[in-house]
Amino acid sequence: MEIALYKTDGSKSSKTVQLDDSVFGIDPNTHVMYLDVKQYLANQRQGTHKSKQRAEVAYSTKKIVKQKGSGGARHGSIKSPTYVGGGRAFGPVPRDYSFKLNKKVKSLARRSALSDKAKENAIIVIENFSFEEPKTKKFLEISNNLNIADKKLLVVLAESNSNIYLSSRNLPKVKVVRASELNTYDILNASNLVLVEDSINKIHNLFGVS
Repeated sequence: MEIALYKTDGSKSSKTVQLDDSVFGIDPNTHVMYLDVKQYLANQRQGTHKSKQRAEVAYSTKKIVKQKGSGGARHGSIKSPTYVGGGRAFGPVPRDYSFKLNKKVKSLARRSALSDKAKENAIIVIENFSFEEPKTKKFLEISNNLNIADKKLLVVLAESNSNIYLSSRNLPKVKVVRASELNTYDILNASNLVLVEDSINKIHNLFGVS
């Protein structure tokens, strides 16, 4: 798949970029994308929720009323969930929400997400760039030149670049990641995928099928 290469000023370069069809041109598998997103969101959960069971509530263990003769129901403890302030029945306890997903499934999910963006023409490839110092204004200028300033962007770099990262940190609709950090959730969550030229080979090496 051949795609245009843009300069930071918004104009098209004389060069084009070749995207591997095994990564950007497959038929998207929606089910594996769902599984990968589900795992990603599950892994974000701390799982530290907790409520006190009846055995953990600090109340007396004395029997409230005698077993018989009161004319009412039998009650053995004020810790019962039927009483206000009693322990909670079947309440949440700390747990690990993460689950295993095979590497091949995760790889297929990422390739499906990238192919989905390619089909939507939501991938923009720009020439390599960097900033001498962190400047949000410069980053916004590039976004405006490409007519994507008002969209949710996922910018993919070949290697970490602190100046680019810091320049975009205050922009709520922009996320900057390295190619090795790409995941299905971020790809699908973005309106446009902005690939820096050098990141293409990294993506091909990571997700390409030989």
